[in-house]
Amino acid sequence: MAKASIQVVWFKRDLRIHDHAPLANAAMAGPVLPVFAIEPGQWQALDSALRHWQFAADSLTDLSSALATIGLPLCIWQGDILTLLNALKARYSHITLHSHQETGNAWSFERDKSVLAWCCQHNVTWQEARQQGVVRGLTSRTGQQTRWETHWEALMKAPTFPAPQNAQVVEGWQAFQHVNVEQLHNLTLGIDTTPCPERQPGGRSEGRALWQSFVSQRGRRYRGSLSKPLLAWEFGSRLSPHLAWGTLSMREVVQSLRRQREKHAEDSQWSRSLRAFTSRLYWHCHFIQKLESEPSIELQTLHPALRGVRERDPDHPNLIAWKRGQTGVPLVDACMRCLIATGWINFRMRAMLISHATFGLGLHWREPALHLARLFTDFEPGIHYSQVQMQAGATGTNALRVYNPIKQAEDNDPSGEFVARWVPELTALPLEWRARPWALPESLRQRFGFQPGEHYPRPNDFEAEARHWKKMLYELRRTPDAREASQAIVDKLASQRRPLKQHAKKAKPANRQQLSLFDEGGLDNA
Repeated sequence: MAKASIQVVWFKRDLRIHDHAPLANAAMAGPVLPVFAIEPGQWQALDSALRHWQFAADSLTDLSSALATIGLPLCIWQGDILTLLNALKARYSHITLHSHQETGNAWSFERDKSVLAWCCQHNVTWQEARQQGVVRGLTSRTGQQTRWETHWEALMKAPTFPAPQNAQVVEGWQAFQHVNVEQLHNLTLGIDTTPCPERQPGGRSEGRALWQSFVSQRGRRYRGSLSKPLLAWEFGSRLSPHLAWGTLSMREVVQSLRRQREKHAEDSQWSRSLRAFTSRLYWHCHFIQKLESEPSIELQTLHPALRGVRERDPDHPNLIAWKRGQTGVPLVDACMRCLIATGWINFRMRAMLISHATFGLGLHWREPALHLARLFTDFEPGIHYSQVQMQAGATGTNALRVYNPIKQAEDNDPSGEFVARWVPELTALPLEWRARPWALPESLRQRFGFQPGEHYPRPNDFEAEARHWKKMLYELRRTPDAREASQAIVDKLASQRRPLKQHAKKAKPANRQQLSLFDEGGLDNA
């Protein structure tokens, strides 16, 4: 019996059938085998966690059901993708591999290089499609020919791919099925297995429901709720994990959002909120492009003049307290405890957590980055490592933004409700003292039965610590060599977008706003 030729669709962080170029192209070329590999190396990486897997398992279950509607199975292989490809090569005469490009962590980068080498060795064509607006091989952001914004806009305007119809099934695919969909949630994967009882559920159907509620009601208050942890929970899009795992595509979200902006054009509050959300989708891809262009961002301090600064033992007491939400700074601890239980916090609070760890506690950015990566259900390597370094002052190109947690509490949790929920030790205190309980007068300590250091930790002098590190980093950046290195980083990685208003007077170097995609997106017929 002659061996067959097959089209292998390798699903990674693109768990959908709509606007899925690899699946659509494969279905037009011949019998299709959709595969997902549960690779040990991925789940043993230092930034992996059980909550990531649980969201992925939800999404794979949804994907399997969606594939069934077009007559295809989801073949789930447990093991390295190269082992699967070798097994398929031995069974079928010719393989074409289809997938999306991925800008992931160091492990996935090395894995993809190994897959490319294997394809070259075995004369296998590997067709990779763009999905995040990232331009592979981009060496500079300067000049009209390399202007990243132009590439991004062209991809977002391109037609989406409908789900294929009448796809052919590969015969004998069952031999490569290691795990049934019903077994996915029984697997315990990820280096961190901390429970996440209030985690967002995964799957495209969940993502579409979030989008519909956002553009029909919740999104109107988006712009005014971004910075406040309680309001952002309700009025933020909350689509970030769905974009991270690709249950929704960036392009369909952008296109649907632009239709919604037209629909709400006469309502100024809607218009401002949807415009703000659109900018975050752009910045989402912009930050992933940074990691694509400079993969070392994950592993070492970007600016050479700042390497070796704030090196401390991974078991340092400051790091342990920060991880546990026991620093003695209420808003910092509330955010950390919220993250542990829910897997999500709004962007400003994420920025504050890193700012406090690196400036207020004098920690190197790397260990806090890994800890937060494991806590974020929406962990996206490109956004995460780029922004952690920015908030830590490690890029050498941005103004140092040090978030004072007392001021943040006053501005963004003025009722003290968020702190009260996650730091119940402080609920008996008057509101005006919840943000700084260490300063509670002795008379009130006795009245409320509260002793700093006994009922809740005393913090370090984080304001003095922050001033020290801010001064040191600025001094390290002032040398001619450091400035030259800063300019090289700007040319290679910084957004070249011009401000909307250019004034005649000479502008200071751009302090590019450190936004991200901890928000939402859009859909089939939205």
